[in-house]
Amino acid sequence: MYENLFKSPLHRVFVYGTLKQSEPNHGLMKDTANGYAKFLGLGKTTVQYPLVIATKYNIPFLLKKPNTGNYVFGEIYDVDSNMLKRLDELEEHPQFYERTEETVLLASEAAFKSEKTFEEVSESTKAWIYFLPKFKSSLLDGTMYKSYSNNGSHGLKYCENYEEAASLDDVL
Repeated sequence: MYENLFKSPLHRVFVYGTLKQSEPNHGLMKDTANGYAKFLGLGKTTVQYPLVIATKYNIPFLLKKPNTGNYVFGEIYDVDSNMLKRLDELEEHPQFYERTEETVLLASEAAFKSEKTFEEVSESTKAWIYFLPKFKSSLLDGTMYKSYSNNGSHGLKYCENYEEAASLDDVL
């Protein structure tokens, strides 16, 4: 397994929605048949973005509109090229989501539990983030979240319907 890592460089990815631990799509990242994924720690964007839950499927979207919304919390992973390809397929990059490399903050879970602020215990790193680049402006009128949980107080359960996934028509 590890010898393959020398042939395939690792890619750092920031996930904020259904791919996080204990969220509906996290199994994809745990399945070694999809490639290698290693949890590095908690992440936070260094730029504010709107994190919204939208469409009839209650999908979390990070809208590509910098300096609007919140600094968003998520998780950071190192993944191999096979896993990145699988994530691109799930996120329909580049037709639906667009993956761009951004500067984010990374902190270990243990450090985050200290009395210090996230900024004090974190380090800056580059990571790929899946953004929704084109969207209805009305998506900016709703609630914008700092972090996503399928079991959040918003009560908006993610709909796992693979036959009828969300399309661009749902957000444009």
